[in-house]
Amino acid sequence: MFRYLGRFSVLAVCLFAIVIVMVGCGGDDDPPIDKPIDKPPSTAVPDGMVLIPAGTFEMGSEDGGSDEQPVHTVHLDAFYMDKYEVTNAQFKAFVDANPRWQKDQTSRAYHDGDYLKLWSGNSYPSGKGNHPVVYVSWYAAMAYAEWAGKRLPTEAEWEFAARGRLAGKKYPWGDAITSADANYDGHVGDTRPVGRYAPNGYGLYDMAGNVGEWCLDAFDEDFYAASDNSRNPIAGGKVDNFKTIPTDPYRVLRGGSWIYDARGLRVANRNRRTPTNAGDDGGFRCARSLTP
Repeated sequence: MFRYLGRFSVLAVCLFAIVIVMVGCGGDDDPPIDKPIDKPPSTAVPDGMVLIPAGTFEMGSEDGGSDEQPVHTVHLDAFYMDKYEVTNAQFKAFVDANPRWQKDQTSRAYHDGDYLKLWSGNSYPSGKGNHPVVYVSWYAAMAYAEWAGKRLPTEAEWEFAARGRLAGKKYPWGDAITSADANYDGHVGDTRPVGRYAPNGYGLYDMAGNVGEWCLDAFDEDFYAASDNSRNPIAGGKVDNFKTIPTDPYRVLRGGSWIYDARGLRVANRNRRTPTNAGDDGGFRCARSLTP
């Protein structure tokens, strides 16, 4: 009997050794034994951005145009957003690092001929380093955002952030507007340096006036009507795969500008332009998802 047990013990030891070898010498797809534990994502807010918390809001306005209706419920995950509109100085750093996006090098497939119109070569107008960059197409804004490790905000994210925790108000600060609140209606006659007016409830500056801001979405006049209390909506694609947005005739521009009248600065107001448009009142700011 013990002889059989001895044989069984030897067999068991051999099998155990084989298992150890197989586990310790796995295939190339097996993770290394000493693989460090992944660190949790940093909770630090990226420099120059603010955290917009997850939330639900009523998007649109019954007092606006037909493309702002119906007012509908939207659910958004948290995201980061630039405090300020992208400035000339920031955009210069981008074009210096990316020659193909310099004024005289960029393909006409990505702009209408007015790209960086006021720049002299790779230099922005004197004294306007802290002014928002203008004469930038949607394509140029997208390229800058990708270079900066960010993206453009969706239309829903933009409106939620612009409302600054206020529900049902016309503007980022309330229902009334004066020239002390924003740069609009030609009062100044040009852009102003970013951050010259009071921020909204999220700490975002110039969410109304100064320059219109490109959004990620394709423009869809009936997008609100098709909404079904969706989460993170975007017209024409998905936030986590936004490069698949089709080449539609128009893109969304939000916030009004220094040219627009008071009605054009309402947080619910929607504007559209072709993605190649590079106008004297069009700029952008960036956003970033909390997770890659």
